[in-house]
Amino acid sequence: MSLPAATGFLAAVREGDESLPLAALATAGLRDDTREEFEGRTVFSGLVHSGAPDGARARGRGTSLVLAGELYNREELRSLLPSGDPVGDAELVLALFERYDLHAFRLLNGRFAILLHAGPRVLLATDHAGSVPLYVSVLPGRVTAATEAKALRGVAAGRALRAGRAVRRLPGVHQVPAGTVLETSLGSGTCTAHRTWAPPLQRRILPEADAVDAVRESLRRAVRARSGQAAPLVVLSGGIDSSSVAALAALGTDGPIDTVSMGTDVADEFPQSRLVAEHLGTAHREITVTTADLLRRLPHAVWAAESLDPDIIEYLLPLTALYLRLEGPGRRILTGYGADIPLGGMHREDRLPALDSALAHDMATYDGLNEMTPVLSGISGHWSTHPYWDREVLDLLVTLESGLKRRYGQDKWVLRAAMGDLLPSQTVLRPKLGVHEGSGATSSFSRLLTGAGIEPSRVHQAKRLVVQELFDAVVVAGRHPDEVETAQAVQSVADRLGHRVGTGS
Repeated sequence: MSLPAATGFLAAVREGDESLPLAALATAGLRDDTREEFEGRTVFSGLVHSGAPDGARARGRGTSLVLAGELYNREELRSLLPSGDPVGDAELVLALFERYDLHAFRLLNGRFAILLHAGPRVLLATDHAGSVPLYVSVLPGRVTAATEAKALRGVAAGRALRAGRAVRRLPGVHQVPAGTVLETSLGSGTCTAHRTWAPPLQRRILPEADAVDAVRESLRRAVRARSGQAAPLVVLSGGIDSSSVAALAALGTDGPIDTVSMGTDVADEFPQSRLVAEHLGTAHREITVTTADLLRRLPHAVWAAESLDPDIIEYLLPLTALYLRLEGPGRRILTGYGADIPLGGMHREDRLPALDSALAHDMATYDGLNEMTPVLSGISGHWSTHPYWDREVLDLLVTLESGLKRRYGQDKWVLRAAMGDLLPSQTVLRPKLGVHEGSGATSSFSRLLTGAGIEPSRVHQAKRLVVQELFDAVVVAGRHPDEVETAQAVQSVADRLGHRVGTGS
C-alpha cells in the first residue's frame, strides 16, 4: 500500500446531459476525469490520484461509486463477502453496499469521503470523524460534491439543507457531517441524514493493567494499518503523542523509519524530538522555517483547511509550512494529532467530573473544524493520517473512565503508561505542548499584528478578520495562495480597526 488510489475528487450526478464545470483542487496530484451515462443520468468524476485512479472508482448494475481516501479494516470487511474479493477499496465498499445498503457505512473504519450513485439515489458519506471533508450542492436533478469547498464555487447555488452544515461565505454549499450518510433523492433534491458513528457517551471501568494493554494494542493496530509497505514518515515533536506513534511504527517496520521535526527561528522542540529519534534509531531530519516564511504561509493554511476559525488556522500553520518544505515524491505521513481530545490532554482539571465534562464537550464539537483534513499535506502531494483518530482507538479512548486519563498527577496517564517501556523516561513524563506553541506560531502571529499597530486587546479579533480576508481570497474568490500576501491582509485589517477606533464606532 503506497498512497491511496485517490486523495480528492469533484463528482456530480445530473439528470439529462448537463455539463459540469471543471474546478481546480488544492490537493496536488494527477487528474483523471470520466463521464458516464446511466439510464438518463450523467455521472461525472474528477479524481486527484497518484497513478492508479481505477482503484478509487467502482461500477455495478446501475450503480457507481467514487472514493477519496482509504479503509483500515479491509480484512474484516472482506470476511463479510463471498469469495471473489473486490480489488480495491471502492469495489469493496460497493460490494458491501449491494449487501447491506447504506448500513454498509456503519461497518467502515477508514479515512474517506464517498459519493455513491444508485439509480435515483445519491449517497454522500464521510468517515466516522469526517477526516476527509466532503461538501455538497444540491438542486432537483443535480447533486455535486467535492472534497474541497472551493471546487463548488462555480456550481449554481444549491438549496438549503437542514441535514448538512452551511459553509459560511459560500451560499448553497454544505458540509456533510462526520459519521454521516447524506441520502439524496436526485429528482426532488430532498436529503435525509443517517448517522453511522457518534462519540460514545458511556464509560468503561477497567483495571489499570488491562487499560494500559488495550490502549497499546489498539494504537499498535492503527499505526500498522496506516504504515503502508514503505517506511512511513512520522512528524515528531518529542511529546508523548507523536513519540508513541513513532515508537509503534518503528516496531512494525523492518529497518529505520523516517521522522521529521519542524521549528522556527523563534522556538523549536529539536532537543526533545532528537532524544526520541536517537532512542528509536530513526532517520531523522530537522527543518527550520523562518518566522517570516511561516507567516507567509497563512494563505496556504486557510486554502488547505478551508476554515474561518483563527485558532484552528494558527494551530495548523506550522504543519502546513512543514509539509510545503517536504520535497520529493508523495509520502505517507503519520502524525500524533488528536490524542488530546479523547484523552482530555488539553485540560488540567484534577476533579474527574470536570475533566469528563470537558472531554464530552470536545468530542461533541470537534466536527467541522477540518483539523484533520488531508489537504494540509495534499497541497504538496503527500498523504497524512492520524492513528489516534482510528475508529477503534476512539471507541476505546473515549470510553475509558476519567481516572485512567488523569492519574497520579499526570495527564493522559494511560497512554504514558502504555508507552513507558518504548520511550525515554523524559519523553514519557514531558508535559503537553501544542505544535503552535512549540514552533512559536502563536506569538509570531500576535507580534505581526501588534507591529501593524493593532492594540493587544484586539489581537484575537484581528486574527479572525485576517483569516476571513484570506478565506475570501483563496476559497471564495479562487485565488492561488502564492498570489495572496499575508502582510496585505494584516494591513487591511489594521486600517479597518484603526478607522473604527478613530471614528468612535
